[in-house]
Amino acid sequence: MNLHDLQPNPGAKHRTKRLGKGESSGLGKTSGKGHKGQKARSGGTIRPGFEGGQMPLHRRLPKRGFNNFTFRDKIATVNLARIEEKFEDGETVSEETLRERNLMKGVYDAVKVLGQGEITKKLTFKVDLVSASAQEKIEKAGGSVELG
Repeated sequence: MNLHDLQPNPGAKHRTKRLGKGESSGLGKTSGKGHKGQKARSGGTIRPGFEGGQMPLHRRLPKRGFNNFTFRDKIATVNLARIEEKFEDGETVSEETLRERNLMKGVYDAVKVLGQGEITKKLTFKVDLVSASAQEKIEKAGGSVELG
């Protein structure tokens, strides 16, 4: 294969619609926009859901039930593989130390350690939540978990 052999896949390239190029082209004169009206003007679009001034459907339907989205706890998750990279043997893993090593940024209600990856160092974890697989791997490596 040489540079002059390169070409896009069949069907990947389309001809652009050439508007206003004579009446026989099929897209001449009004260029597919019809005659006058808001949608024929430049910048003439209406926002999604607008029904011409009629009360839109999303406002006509009753709102029922409870949604917990506003009240949910925001939990920061950190995998064991990332902790293995950033921590030395015998250190303590807590929210403060995770923030110092840029493993956690932003505002959270809790910190959870997940079990993806392997851990070989003996670490002490002082976090809010730990998955079952992570706890098993931590204890297998000789570390300990203090939930709080």
